[in-house]
Amino acid sequence: MGEKFHEELNGLKDFVLEQGAFAHGMLSDSMIALQNQNPGLAARVYEQRRELADRSQAIEETALRLIALYQPVARDLRSIVCALRMNYALYRIGRYGKDIAQLLDGLSTSPHVGDLMSLPHMGDLVSAMIADALDAYRTETVGPVVDMSRRDDVVDKLRYTIFREGLTHMMEDPQTITRCIDYVMIARYLERCADHACDIAEQVCYMVTGERVEVK
Repeated sequence: MGEKFHEELNGLKDFVLEQGAFAHGMLSDSMIALQNQNPGLAARVYEQRRELADRSQAIEETALRLIALYQPVARDLRSIVCALRMNYALYRIGRYGKDIAQLLDGLSTSPHVGDLMSLPHMGDLVSAMIADALDAYRTETVGPVVDMSRRDDVVDKLRYTIFREGLTHMMEDPQTITRCIDYVMIARYLERCADHACDIAEQVCYMVTGERVEVK
């Protein structure tokens, strides 16, 4: 492939990394808004959904254009496929950030139940998984994601811990039902974000090594 193609391929990678930072920021800000009960920050995250979609569409169009114009093979084709699949995962992560921010309307007017249970810790774990998956893509190495499956297992267990704790609060005090249901939903959103981080790790591993691995 010519120099022009690889220049454009590097540009695609930059677009994906920028989208990664944007989507990751939406999720992180939504959790900060939740913990601090900050509706202004939540509203800002919600408004970013349009830019998230525009960025995603631009990445898809760029990737498909490279395939159509240059018909890449081997590592170059894997790089483009990785960018396309990461684009979907990052879009979903950003959307989950938007969904968490949207829930804040009902969570910003009264004290948290059970000090938010384990949601802040779960959010930190998921954020670190996303950051490491993006770092693996940036450096084109698999080192940052070698233990992603174990970390995903921890997140899964936290989701069920939050579910059980939420049920306990709801049975002890029915007035907490709505709030605890929202907490359970947020735990589900975070768990799905962790799954998308694992998907990114899988794509990076395939791009770098040419071998398919399951990170679940």
